[in-house]
Amino acid sequence: MFYLPSSLAAASFVLLSSSRSQVSSYSMASQVAPGHIHRAPMMTAHPHPLLPRATEAFTAISDCHQHGSSVFCFYGTTELQVVVPVTATTEIPPTYTGCHGHGDEYFCLAPDGSDVEVLGLSSESLTEMDSGEGNTSSGSAGQNCHFHAGVEHCTSDGSEQSQSTEENCSRRDREYNIPLRIGLLFVILVTSFIGVSGPIFLKPVLPRKFQTVFIVLKQFGTGVVIATAFVHLLTHAQLMFSNECVGELQYEATTTAIVIAGLFFAFIVETVSHRLARRFWTRSRYNDEVVGVAVLEAGIIFHSLLIGVTLVVAGDSFFITLFIVILFHQMFEGIALGTRIASVGHHIRVEVAHGNHTPPALTEFPSDQGPKLTITPDSLEDQSENWKSLSMPKKLLMAIPFALITPVGMAIGIGVLKQFNGNDPSTLIALGTLDALSAGILIWVGVVEMWAGDWMFGELANAGLIETSLAGVGLIGGLVLMCVLGKWA
Repeated sequence: MFYLPSSLAAASFVLLSSSRSQVSSYSMASQVAPGHIHRAPMMTAHPHPLLPRATEAFTAISDCHQHGSSVFCFYGTTELQVVVPVTATTEIPPTYTGCHGHGDEYFCLAPDGSDVEVLGLSSESLTEMDSGEGNTSSGSAGQNCHFHAGVEHCTSDGSEQSQSTEENCSRRDREYNIPLRIGLLFVILVTSFIGVSGPIFLKPVLPRKFQTVFIVLKQFGTGVVIATAFVHLLTHAQLMFSNECVGELQYEATTTAIVIAGLFFAFIVETVSHRLARRFWTRSRYNDEVVGVAVLEAGIIFHSLLIGVTLVVAGDSFFITLFIVILFHQMFEGIALGTRIASVGHHIRVEVAHGNHTPPALTEFPSDQGPKLTITPDSLEDQSENWKSLSMPKKLLMAIPFALITPVGMAIGIGVLKQFNGNDPSTLIALGTLDALSAGILIWVGVVEMWAGDWMFGELANAGLIETSLAGVGLIGGLVLMCVLGKWA
């Protein structure tokens, strides 16, 4: 056996220690005394070929969202489908990281550590995407883009690749299907008109024994208004003001303070209008009701305009889902407003005609400010016949603004589609302020005028058990349905 000199043996030992993967090569050139080294195992080749450099750059996908039952994410500006396990019950995470390849298949890691397959990828397509997009993918990988009330917001996901706040708040160019938006504008118009005018046409022809159906519809509308104020408007206003593009607000209670301003505004408008009506107008028993309905419609119109704008500027990936939700939203709100318009002057006349009890409105005012009513069984029917209510054209005139306002908002949105930036601080503050004001107005009208007004001082104050129970079901139904719609809008 031939042995190397001790100096050469020592040099060989150092080389072996620094690069274990090449032990077999060194052992072929020389042999070292067994007592001086530890023999390393032979290295075997990896069963999969080495990935090209473009694949190594594919580390994360972001802006994940759903199209129907399928999940898609963005790698740079390219949209890729992701196979999410059928058993997954949680919300789709905005970002998948740790992307890697197994042969011709590519996978990324979900937040829980499980693998999800990414479809439509190959090493060639990755090379093309990386060469064509430059640094775009690295910028998108650090963003979490989502929608608040239809307005897209892109925020940092906290990763090392995250963009600066300025870049996150910049406008994102997207392709918009404008003909589709124009066509669906008329669908919203028709739906809104049907919702608000349906109760107005239904009320006069509904047989007296079925008037309970109308009461249930009114309470359903009450639930819709209250849930809209809290779940939709107040929540969205808070999301707008808490967006990182707005920055840190010096006054943390900004949202609720504006809601209080909306409450106070509604209170002032109603109080002043009632006093003016009692002092200067010929006394009509429905003046108070008209004022209440006008304030309700003002609150609805404020946020319906915003709904139209934000619906149009939503990205195509979210537009159809949001449109369906807004369609139901407009129908339900139309029913809420339409039942109140249709009831102006009606429910008091019916109560007088039935002789069940004296309506509170008939005894609130001095006799010199209104017609004297002597409540006797013989005179009840005559008194009800002299009762003057709003005519059908006037009621329809009150309903038309609601039917038009959301399509007008959509038209405005189409006009500013190429310039609108949902991450611009001034846009966020404007939307948040109007949402919070509308929330305050609708909270006042929904809770005070509609809920307390009907159940404590109105037609349900002395209603029977069956009628009260059905009205309660309608109220809860309106609350629940609008809360469910709040998941998407």
